[in-house]
Amino acid sequence: MKINISRQSIYLLSLSIFLLIFVLLFSFLVLIPKGKEYREQRSALNKDRIELRRYQDFSDSTLQKLKQLQADNAHIITAFDNSFSTERFQKRYSSHFKSLQLSKKQALANEDEFSVYEVNTTSSINSPQSFYEFLDAVNKADWIIGINFPINFKRDSEMINSSFTMKVYNTQKISAK
Repeated sequence: MKINISRQSIYLLSLSIFLLIFVLLFSFLVLIPKGKEYREQRSALNKDRIELRRYQDFSDSTLQKLKQLQADNAHIITAFDNSFSTERFQKRYSSHFKSLQLSKKQALANEDEFSVYEVNTTSSINSPQSFYEFLDAVNKADWIIGINFPINFKRDSEMINSSFTMKVYNTQKISAK
């Protein structure tokens, strides 16, 4: 019994066996190890995406809170940028007093990022009620002002003389040099 196989069939069979061996070696030596690495990297990427989404949500909520606080406190934010003027202060708040004098402002040591000025005032008022109205008006002022205690009241016939100190806070202007 003679097997009659043509030369082309032998070449084709040997080439097929060679390609089969090449594909098996390539898959076991390259694809399967890289597949494990790919799955590990994919799971790490999914963890990073979840963490990024969490940080993005936190950033968005913080930004929303910041915008809300800026909108709610716009008056206060702009008040820090206004420079203090004794003449303007006297014009604006002299209606609460019979007489209002401000002594020269003295620059105190800078507290963190603010320039702090101490202002000594003496005034004459009709009743303590006008002083409380003055305090309410100062809370709505164009400046950030803190009234320091003690507030001294002295009765002088029908008038009440008061003296107190207040601190005016301004943000420091940093030059762009």
